[in-house]
Amino acid sequence: MMITAITIAISLLMSSSSYAQPYGKGIYNENVPYGDQTSLSITTSGNVAIPITPTTSGALATSNSVVTVTSTDVKGYKLYIRALNDTNMNSLGSLLPASSNNSPAALTVNTWGYNTDASTNFVGLSLSDTLIRSITIPTSSGDITTITYGVKLDMAKPADSYVANVVYTAVPQTD
Repeated sequence: MMITAITIAISLLMSSSSYAQPYGKGIYNENVPYGDQTSLSITTSGNVAIPITPTTSGALATSNSVVTVTSTDVKGYKLYIRALNDTNMNSLGSLLPASSNNSPAALTVNTWGYNTDASTNFVGLSLSDTLIRSITIPTSSGDITTITYGVKLDMAKPADSYVANVVYTAVPQTD
């Protein structure tokens, strides 16, 4: 039995531009002239598909999403991740829950999660914004973060396509 596809649909929330730091908060003579607007943009490599062939003891499969944040904010940016409406992957009512791991650990069978270190340890997604990267300098050339998604399945799950919606949010640093 092969699960035809595990798909993670990516949504983006971002600020395309923001005002320069309040008086006394900026850094003199940096990339953005005093009083000008800073910019912030975010892109991803698109939706993530994780093909997997389950085994009786549970098979692990992974795939990556690449997030690039470009910011001229002199204080950098923060990147967050969260589930859009539900932490479960769904296939017409058949659910695959997010891992209950609050810190990186191996996935239990029939769960999914993510990490930012390309290991085989994963954290479960939540409905709250979770900080996954914080940069304290401008990234005008683009800063790349790779998020690895993992799924561990046994043969008890029905074969089909499971979908989860993930939101990445980039915000400028203000202090």
